[in-house]
Amino acid sequence: MQEPLLGAEGRDYDTFPEKPPPSPGERTRVGVLQNKRVFLATFAAVLGNFSFGYALVYTSPVIPALEHSSDPNLNLTKTQASWFGSVFTLGAAAGGLSAMVLNDLLGRKLSIMFSAVPSAAGYALMAGAHGLWMLLLGRMLTGFAGGLTAACIPGRDAEALQALAWLRGPDADTRWEFEQIQDTVRRQSSHLSWAEARDPHMYRPIVIALLMRFLQQLTGITPILVYLQSIFDSTAVLLPPKVDAAIVGAVRLLSVLIAALTMDLAGRKALLFVSAAGMFAANLTLGLYVHFGPKSLAPNSTMGLEREALAGTEQPLATPTSYLTLVPLLATMLFIMGYAMGWGPITWLLMSEILPLRARGVASGLCVLVSWLTAFALTKSFLLVTNAFGLQAPFFFFAAVCLVNLAFTGCCVPETKGRSLEQIESFFRTGRRSFLH
Repeated sequence: MQEPLLGAEGRDYDTFPEKPPPSPGERTRVGVLQNKRVFLATFAAVLGNFSFGYALVYTSPVIPALEHSSDPNLNLTKTQASWFGSVFTLGAAAGGLSAMVLNDLLGRKLSIMFSAVPSAAGYALMAGAHGLWMLLLGRMLTGFAGGLTAACIPGRDAEALQALAWLRGPDADTRWEFEQIQDTVRRQSSHLSWAEARDPHMYRPIVIALLMRFLQQLTGITPILVYLQSIFDSTAVLLPPKVDAAIVGAVRLLSVLIAALTMDLAGRKALLFVSAAGMFAANLTLGLYVHFGPKSLAPNSTMGLEREALAGTEQPLATPTSYLTLVPLLATMLFIMGYAMGWGPITWLLMSEILPLRARGVASGLCVLVSWLTAFALTKSFLLVTNAFGLQAPFFFFAAVCLVNLAFTGCCVPETKGRSLEQIESFFRTGRRSFLH
């Protein structure tokens, strides 16, 4: 009688092949490899943010240097400096809009790689500039590259699955995760009809997200970062303005790390309240210090305030050893910490939590566009308003906006920490806060 095939063994046939479980050493090696790949992918993503952040604050030390340049073709007036500082945001808006086309034509990876071309060209133009037009074009190109990188989204299935398998490791079951991602993308890509857009559960979260991005910029974060060294040059500070600006940059990095650790420990609304209160105190302190405090001994052409101070005001001039002159640095540090722990990251986080999936693509594009256009208006007008009304005027305005942010958070922003998408959508459908408790 022929031997049954079931359980037959041989080099060419094995009904139930058995794979021995991995040893502890093998599991450790696989885990380390997966962690390395996650860290590598995260580092690659962070490089884009690093480049974007560097391009945004590039003008902080450059504008004061150009205003005192011996080259008449590069010596900037206040109006020219305002264009040099603000045109970056127009480039970022254009880059974000163009990403919708390039993602379909090139895919996400190639779009991000392509962004290196305008970025390198922009820096080359600014490095070798012989006139204002080269500075402005270079600044706009770096903004375009930053906006393009930030707006890139996943576009190609085969490449996405391959990248996910590389990230999770060869032994991970990536098919289920990939199908979930595909389902989310399909739901986001479906067209939203006008009748659906008029539904409260659709337009209410969109309006909240748009207003949050609008109010986020009105706190003054972009003009303060763009003109940071110029602001310190125009106020009486204990340390050199360059050192103050570097300290603020380090505090900004530390604040982001703290925010990443506390984001899931505290509620969204609590962090928004603390953030707005901190920024209000910081902006109010800066405005009062500029208005009533000592004046800088060193003239500065950026803000044009020293002529005002020397024209008969009773405000004392600062002495190099006066500890009162630490106020601008400390207030700016408080502002940066407040922004980084609330209104900076949470506006982005809430967009992903409250926006309906079907409207998320269009609504996110609108939010980014509103954000950059608001940033342009503020950055362009900051130096002009300062020259006309004094440096205290924009800080008092930013402080008033922070009060509006407090009220807006209390009456309009839902708490989403620990809530499911169904609970959040039910809240917007009915307006009953019991769904969020």
